[in-house]
Formats: sequence, C-alpha cells, structure tokens
Amino acid sequence: MTSTNPALATSTLWRFVEDVHVIAPIRGGAHRVDRLPDGRTALIFRCFEGGRQGDIFVAGPRTRAMLKEATGLGQAVLLQVKPGWSTPIFGVPTNELTNSWMPLAELWGGSIEDSPTELLDLLGERCVPELLDRLARAFVVRANQSFEPASARLGRRAAHLMEEGAVRVEDVARRLGVTARHLRRAFLENIGIGPKDFARSVRLQRALRLTSMTSAHWARIAVDAGYYDQSHLIADFQELVGLTPGAFLERAGGRSVAAAR
Repeated sequence: MTSTNPALATSTLWRFVEDVHVIAPIRGGAHRVDRLPDGRTALIFRCFEGGRQGDIFVAGPRTRAMLKEATGLGQAVLLQVKPGWSTPIFGVPTNELTNSWMPLAELWGGSIEDSPTELLDLLGERCVPELLDRLARAFVVRANQSFEPASARLGRRAAHLMEEGAVRVEDVARRLGVTARHLRRAFLENIGIGPKDFARSVRLQRALRLTSMTSAHWARIAVDAGYYDQSHLIADFQELVGLTPGAFLERAGGRSVAAAR
C-alpha cells in the first residue's frame, strides 16, 4: 500500500520537498515500482522484511521510465524533491544523478548529524515523523552551507513556468530574459535534464492526471495536455514509457480510456 501524508512532514521540509510517500506493502507480496520522467530527484529509504538492514539512496531524474516489481520490502519512505533543490541538498550537479541511483552516504559522507544506520532505525521503528523532522534540519543546514548560483533560481523559475503551461523553451527563456542556451545549461545543472526533456515530462504527467479527472476520449486529453494530436501523445508514451497510454493504465490498475493503444 502507498500513502501520501503531508501531515507527516514539518513545514520546513516543504521548502525543499513536494511529496512524501510512505510505502508498506503486503508482507510477502510484490510492490510495483514505477518511476516516470518528471524532472524530479527522490530520496528513498528502504527497510527489508525479516529484520534485514535497509538502505538510503538518491534516485536522480529520469529521461525514460523505469517499471519493475520489488519484493522483500518491509517499509519505505520516498521524498520527492522539488525541481532545482537537489544540487544544494545533495552537493553535486543534478545531471550527475540523472538516470542513476546513488547511496546517500556517498553524497553526504560524514556531514550529517545522524548516520544512515540511525536514520534507518527510525524507519524500522515506524518513527516516520521523527525521521522527516531530522531530514528537514539536515536539508536546512546543507542549503545554508551551499553557495547557490543564480542558475539554480533560474532553473526553479523556468520549471515552474513550464508546469504552469509555458512549455515552449524559447518562450520561457524570453520571459526570463536569458538565451535558450543559457536556460539549457541551468536546467542540466539544477534540474538534471534539458528543458525540452522537462517539457515532454510535463505533458506526459499532465495527460496522466487528466485521465483521472475526465471521461474524455484520448484525442481530447492529448490536446488538453499540450500535444499536437493523439498520435503525438501515443508516440511520446511509447518512447518515454515503453508502453501505449492504454497499456500503462491497465498495468497501473487504472481505468481504460478508449482508442489509445
């Protein structure tokens, strides 16, 4: 079972994090793990069944979906970091994390008050609120210790504009008073992917949200999500996810939307 519970986190944490998922699969069962392209970096804590030690790792933004089934998981907490904050929090340009998983200890070393083992113990003891509170303090310390370049603020502003609807890179660059080349560099360093890839992920995520909000045909969803037409939407799904929209919804257990195979 997966739940999202904003009440678990302190208000400080929401400066850096936009979503917290607490995952507690049925014992002995498999848990579906789907990471779609969305321009986000995630911090993931896992404890395994049978008292086995868990791990903490950073999952960078993806340019293609990762779909798999995980077994042996006792409990997990996933923190989805807001676009543009992973560099000050984790200490490396975000594009060094793209399409990769890296142990948190390799990024933070001994620079945090709590060791990875202590943090995992909190998860194993179901002390999730305390775990999030300690992470919030660690994030603040690291953000204050890091010199934040102007490109980080630029990347966050550009990502926000794109998610609000301005998905053409040239239009976003013009609104922010920079060249498209400068915007691309800021995106790669601070979001982890280029602005065109980010715009594609915005359309993909928007289309998926619309499937849960409307009974419209896929052709209508495609236009409302920002695609040129339905065939463009299907082609993007197949390239980014490896499935047609209809096949992905069936895999995810969602409802079927006609004529998008």
